[in-house]
Amino acid sequence: MQLNSSISAVITGGASGLGRATAKLLASHGVKVAIFDLQEDLGEALASEIGGVFCKVNVTSTPEVDAAFAKARAAIGQERILVNCAGIGGGAARTASRDRQTGEVKEYPLENFERIIQVNLIGTFRCITKSTAGMLTLEPLPDGDRGAIVNTASVAAEDGQIGQVAYTASKAGIVGMTLVVARDLSGEGVRVNTILPGIFDTPLLQRASEAVKAALSAQVPFPKRLGMPEEFAQLAHTMITNSYFNGEDVRLDGAIRMAPR
Repeated sequence: MQLNSSISAVITGGASGLGRATAKLLASHGVKVAIFDLQEDLGEALASEIGGVFCKVNVTSTPEVDAAFAKARAAIGQERILVNCAGIGGGAARTASRDRQTGEVKEYPLENFERIIQVNLIGTFRCITKSTAGMLTLEPLPDGDRGAIVNTASVAAEDGQIGQVAYTASKAGIVGMTLVVARDLSGEGVRVNTILPGIFDTPLLQRASEAVKAALSAQVPFPKRLGMPEEFAQLAHTMITNSYFNGEDVRLDGAIRMAPR
């Protein structure tokens, strides 16, 4: 897929971090970009900067997602690119735990598990199925592409750490559905790939102390630093523009393998 002003894209979680870097890179190639996010101030400012459109949307809500796609398509046309960066972390807790002093046993709070799955996994698939339904109305490009999708998982999908069962399950689900969705859409010329980022310098980590950042950087074999959002965007760009890139789950992590804790 050649990027130019005739191509439109939707970036979920596009107001900051990995999504922001991807939106800016695509826009630099002339692509018209719609930013889906809950962060209205950041999203509006970025949309103004890159000449795109901002849509305030919670990816767990089907009506909100429908309205966002309608708004985006009215402004920039039917998207051929979808990059899913919307997601949440948090909720660290063991599957079951026992207090060593009191003997009290606690179960994992299921509402937390459900919340993370709803945003990270179901929210991603909700946007995929809504977007591809629109892509299928388009004529193929000269290379045969109707559309390209890039999802965001995590190295936690393969190296889940203690207490991260919900986050790991949500990201492993994204990895697990990548090939299936790629096969589902193969006859229609829509490609699907997933990036598994390692430890990246996103707004969440930017609030951490320099000591914490240094400790995290030291865990990376090479280069010994946090990943940059622009590096994520570069890989997303390759997945979008290389028409033989399909059905793949690719780690982007400096060769890190996460320890159990």
